[in-house]
Amino acid sequence: GDGYSAGYYSYLWADTLTADAWEAFTEAPRGAWDTGVATRLDRFVFAAGNTVDPAVAYQGFRGRDAGIDALMRKRGFPVPAKAGPAPAAAGR
Repeated sequence: GDGYSAGYYSYLWADTLTADAWEAFTEAPRGAWDTGVATRLDRFVFAAGNTVDPAVAYQGFRGRDAGIDALMRKRGFPVPAKAGPAPAAAGR
């Protein structure tokens, strides 16, 4: 029913956020022990609590919205590389 669907969606969204947040650490120079990433997570997410919109808090931490790529990698699915900006047209 609807209750199960809502619960499962919440579980998937939480897993999406944790996978994406973990990648902030794995991308950092000191990995899981990077104090800069930890400080941002604390400042923008943990310390903010429910005083700001959770999406805004996460954007402050990560510098962007959460995406599903990290979750897909965590679960073993291939994730296509993001395309860069289109090259400028010749002759411009």
